Amino acid sequence: MTDPTADQIRSALDKAEALLFDLDGTLIDSSGSTRRAWSAFAVRNGLDPEEVVASVQGQPSAESSARLARPGADLEEEARFVEDFELADSEGIVPLPGAIAALTSGKKVAIVTSCTDALAEVRINAAGLPWPDVVVTANDINKGKPDPEPFLLGAKKLGVSPRDCVVFEDAPAGVESGKAAGALVIALRTTHPEETLAEADLLVDDLLDVFPD
Repeated sequence: MTDPTADQIRSALDKAEALLFDLDGTLIDSSGSTRRAWSAFAVRNGLDPEEVVASVQGQPSAESSARLARPGADLEEEARFVEDFELADSEGIVPLPGAIAALTSGKKVAIVTSCTDALAEVRINAAGLPWPDVVVTANDINKGKPDPEPFLLGAKKLGVSPRDCVVFEDAPAGVESGKAAGALVIALRTTHPEETLAEADLLVDDLLDVFPD
């Protein structure tokens, strides 16, 4: 996939009524906290930390912990372990390039994240991001990314059709979710190899390519 031209990016934004942003890896760098929490989870479940960290990106932690926990584990306890670890660890969480400009572009905006309500609040505040019109979290949905439900709900809460939205995502599961919802998807090379994001409509390095400070 070739990088879009400035005209292609501008055309996509001009046509959009609303912008839907993933949080981790798109608006903020929370990779340190995420890695530490899931590495600890892996150790307590007898798994390889690197494999676990690579497999949970962009998906609700409760779904990931249930999928990966050792046989016979208390799934609620395992989900709570990861959540409590991440809630207590906001060290190094910072906004990614272009994030502030993206959230203050003048369009209707939603953050659509696989975090819980509590974790989204901690991370948005830790990064110093402005709060958008709408925040959709794992607490609001029945099926997480790659299911389209999160982005469909984000569009609904903003009062617009998903087809009039642009989704910004860094993870394959999120790209799949946005496309399934019917939105135009711009993928960011911030966390995943380019080839895993091929389903996206446009591909950029980060939000600064779309929203220059």
